[in-house]
Amino acid sequence: MELKPEQLAARAATEALHPVYLIAGPETLRVLEAADGVRNLARAQGISEREVFDASGRDFDWNQLDQAFNAPSLFSSQRLVEIRLPTGKPGKDGADVISRFCANPPPDVILLITAGEWSKAHHGKWADAIARIGVIAVAWAIKPHELQGWVESRLRSRGVRADREAALVLTERVEGNLLAAAQEIDKLALLAGEQTLDAEAMQSLVADAARYDVFRLTDAMLAGQGGQVSRIIQGLRAEGDMVAGLMPMISKELLRTAALARCQASGGNLGAEMKAQGIWESRQAPFKRALQRHANPLRWDRFVAEASRVDRMAKGRAAGDPWVAMERLLLAVADAKALRLLVA
Repeated sequence: MELKPEQLAARAATEALHPVYLIAGPETLRVLEAADGVRNLARAQGISEREVFDASGRDFDWNQLDQAFNAPSLFSSQRLVEIRLPTGKPGKDGADVISRFCANPPPDVILLITAGEWSKAHHGKWADAIARIGVIAVAWAIKPHELQGWVESRLRSRGVRADREAALVLTERVEGNLLAAAQEIDKLALLAGEQTLDAEAMQSLVADAARYDVFRLTDAMLAGQGGQVSRIIQGLRAEGDMVAGLMPMISKELLRTAALARCQASGGNLGAEMKAQGIWESRQAPFKRALQRHANPLRWDRFVAEASRVDRMAKGRAAGDPWVAMERLLLAVADAKALRLLVA
């Protein structure tokens, strides 16, 4: 049986446990919550014993897992055995162990396998064996056009009332990061009360407690607001933020703009490329302004390379002050005249 992770989490509360579950995919939140649904059902049915095996390394001993299937339960009539398989590939030995389990599942064992990667290439006889007697739930990444629907559904499930414009504000803010969206929605459930949120109220509630944040920093960088860039950096530094924590988002925006610059330079469909990069229409203006200032793709490649150098500084792998280097990079992106600030 194959279900969506959300279906698995919902059904887990009302149905009997299957002998085996495989929950896999790149969307971490969906994997975690579906797995939690299985764990909660196991607890509700009196299964208090749980064993966890981490099969992330090549030297994992699958015989140890095989033996665990046949060992007697110590504290309850059933136990939950979990296998964490980050790559989604158990190898020949692991596939054999899982297939043997599925051919004759022990009555006192529920098997839960979680994996961080999944594709058609991961399918095999072992996965087919799971599908015959258990459940497979694949947590595919949410596509950009699906994200607002996911946010609206999540808001409803947490009892938060919000109109479509408010949901759009939150969707744009979380940039496709479901973990960040879930955290914001949990916070809204506490703060919103019985009011129905409009766009203005949502913007106010989801704004960072800090005065400055990396989202505003990247927006200012792309929009060409050099003075705002410097003010935000000063605020972030004063509030104790670390450059290493800021660089992933900065690098992401630079890489996305580099891809847009290559598309524009080759005469491609810029609108389609923006959509492919997950840039919603309401956020396209800063990127377009950035491309007007720096049309040459090679310049964006230089910005990306400089971001890598700043990241190494922040992690102690290169000499220099990462705060100074980061500010110079962002000012160079914000204002073509500031290119001289970059190291040649």
